[in-house]
Amino acid sequence: MDAIEANLAQRPVFVLAERHDALDKPWNAEHRAQFVQVSEGVLTVCTDGGLWVVPPHHAVWLLPGAPHRATSLTPVVTRTLYADADAVPVPAQNVVVSVDPLVDELLLAAAQSGDDYPPDGPEARLIDVIVDRLPLLAVAPLSLHYPRDRRILRIAEALSAHPAQSGVLEELAAGAGVTARTAARLFVKETGLTFGQWRQQLRLLVALERLGAGASVTRVALDVGYNDVSSFIAVFKDSLGETPARYFR
Repeated sequence: MDAIEANLAQRPVFVLAERHDALDKPWNAEHRAQFVQVSEGVLTVCTDGGLWVVPPHHAVWLLPGAPHRATSLTPVVTRTLYADADAVPVPAQNVVVSVDPLVDELLLAAAQSGDDYPPDGPEARLIDVIVDRLPLLAVAPLSLHYPRDRRILRIAEALSAHPAQSGVLEELAAGAGVTARTAARLFVKETGLTFGQWRQQLRLLVALERLGAGASVTRVALDVGYNDVSSFIAVFKDSLGETPARYFR
């Protein structure tokens, strides 16, 4: 269902399932909140202010009215809960959460009913249970916020285009026309992360996207800037709780 069709749906909350061989969804904005759960593949969502990567058994909250773009390098299967803003407890910002087995099965069942079901039937009660469960899902560290300051944004965009580049902050800041001290301060102020933490998180998300597309651990480690594969594996496990080889099993 595209954005226009979703806007015409009969119920304030409903779940739809979709499968794409690959995905490059253009920029669009929904008037409903969206809870996009990934059951197969890896989904990447971009806004003008951040990046969210969603592997299997996770979901991303997309706020109503916020323009975003969604992509996937390989086949992806999603179950999306669409909701009027006052019908569900929507978080304050886009966020990735872990989806527990119960919510996973509930979304699967709700997707069978589509967007038009009896308002007083079992389908509606199933939706109510899902809505009650959503606030209990744990936030996952799979997002990255971009700075707003144009000078610092230039650094962030340069790293996003080439995450393997090894330039230190002094070099990158000079190219953006700002001092390293100012750049360091603004990264923390506008993203909540130090420059080093921000680059590490970017590399982690890019790595997750490429691993989900089937690339080898060694290839991905090199592609995102790690000369030592063991160091990459250690950072990945420390952030996500599993080694890259085990994460998608």
